[in-house]
Amino acid sequence: MPALAAALKVDPAKSTVGIVFKQLNVPVDAKFKKFTAAIDYDAAKPEASKATVDIDIASFDLGDPEYNQEVTKKEWFNAAQFPKAGFVSTGMKASGPGKLDVTGKLTIKGKTVDASFPLTVKKEGNTQVFEGSLPIKRLTFNIGEGEWKDTSMVADEVVIKFRVVAAQ
Repeated sequence: MPALAAALKVDPAKSTVGIVFKQLNVPVDAKFKKFTAAIDYDAAKPEASKATVDIDIASFDLGDPEYNQEVTKKEWFNAAQFPKAGFVSTGMKASGPGKLDVTGKLTIKGKTVDASFPLTVKKEGNTQVFEGSLPIKRLTFNIGEGEWKDTSMVADEVVIKFRVVAAQ
């Protein structure tokens, strides 16, 4: 009988999903306080693995309540109309020891695009740690409408960074 990818239990307290962007050319780190991740992972057969991540947009945290409220508005994330963002993998393949190339569909603000990124996988004690970065262009997803389309204030390049810790 073939080995099946095993569903892992994600530890939300040790896992993070955040972004890095530049405002007036200064890097800014922010994170999403609430997200769920489902990972079925088989180290012996990574191509059988699957992952899904759902992010609660209203949980976006820039470290300032006023800014947090601002970015949920229509011009930015429009959390009222699009309360979730997400990623669903469509393929994974080994690209070296502890490394995977992941492809899938990324949905932000109601727009879905194909995405691919490298992922590192390592064992820490009895957990698996999945880490990666996915560069995107915010304007592809209409994040920053109207006057905020100007990329001299907030750069178009945004990097989604994540670290997911999970156990059998």
